[in-house]
Amino acid sequence: MVLAAFSSYRAYASSDTIKHTQDLKTYFSGTFDYDTLFIENGEYKARDITINKHGLTVIGINNPIIDAEKESGILTVEANDVTIKGIKFRNTGISFVNDVCAIKVQNSERVKIQNNIVENSFFAIYLSNANNSFVYNNVIIGNSVSESFSGNGIHLWNCNNIIISSNTIKRQRDGIYLEFAKNSIILNNASSENLRYGLHFMFSEGNKYILNNFSMNGAGVAVMYTKRVEMIWNKFFDNWGENAYGLLLKDIDNSIIYFNNFTKNTVGIYSEGSNRLTVQNNRFENNGWAMKILGNCYDDVFSYNKFKNNIFDLATNSSRNTNKFEYNYWDKYNGYDLEKDGIGDVAYRPMNLFSLLIETSPDAIILLNSFMVNVIDLAEKVSPAFTPESLIDEKPLMKENIHAES
Repeated sequence: MVLAAFSSYRAYASSDTIKHTQDLKTYFSGTFDYDTLFIENGEYKARDITINKHGLTVIGINNPIIDAEKESGILTVEANDVTIKGIKFRNTGISFVNDVCAIKVQNSERVKIQNNIVENSFFAIYLSNANNSFVYNNVIIGNSVSESFSGNGIHLWNCNNIIISSNTIKRQRDGIYLEFAKNSIILNNASSENLRYGLHFMFSEGNKYILNNFSMNGAGVAVMYTKRVEMIWNKFFDNWGENAYGLLLKDIDNSIIYFNNFTKNTVGIYSEGSNRLTVQNNRFENNGWAMKILGNCYDDVFSYNKFKNNIFDLATNSSRNTNKFEYNYWDKYNGYDLEKDGIGDVAYRPMNLFSLLIETSPDAIILLNSFMVNVIDLAEKVSPAFTPESLIDEKPLMKENIHAES
């Protein structure tokens, strides 16, 4: 059965407002399992629509608009094998009790949400207890001005095996949020200008995020209280502010950070309580601090990373270090390579005393590049008294174009 084109809506769609707000809900309720429902171009005033027919495909023709007039949510999917594509959703309500959404998927499998536009929503796309589903090529534009009055762009709660790919998300609270979500892939998305994080993990194991751009957010990405996360080929840039980071790591374990680019962030990577990480082949350029690795991080390995034009390459809050640094390129390294093997003959200490002083006295930043500070830092490198003596790259690279083989 195909309900073609909503022909009875044409008269309403040509006017500024739709006269019968319940008509759209009637069309949805009149479908059967595995129907295809086409919605013609036009503007429809509707809210609180529920899809409970398995296999229903809903296709918008030339991006019809469904407007909730800031009253409530718009569309809830409670069935398997549903596809929603080609529709513009806008103007959901705001609630501090319920998660009001433009599109909500709950207790469902194999749902596809693709090629939609969501404007001015509280939560835009929300998956709850959903598995094996696909969120692809959607554009989400919020108007968030405070965290209290805004929701997330794409929100996953208690989900498994979700692919979030090629979406554009702007001006939400968090661009993409995962909580108790496992074995999912976040691929090739652009998340920017969000109030808090471009991407936010909480208690979400075994996920990958690859080839994403995170820019001009309150902070780029936060990964918290989880393990086995793969972070590969992402760009973190222009995340500036007093507490802004390209990547915030808190209490995560057994994860990898490969081939990412950290450019023009207050802090490229901030790591706290994160253990057994492999940080390799990343580029840190024009950041305030390339990395802040706190003393409660253990057994992390940093290798083949490139550090260029950062104010500080590394900072920590401890006199001890159990992490390993080797084969990194540091543009501040002044050593030599008599053997011509591309590896410096003199070890390099990437942390200077001044970066430690700023942690306790931020106003001291005005002394940056002063002659006295340079003398103190040089003395500390020769005979470390305050910075970790074991925090050292024994094999610094002479050239930045050398990568790990694996």
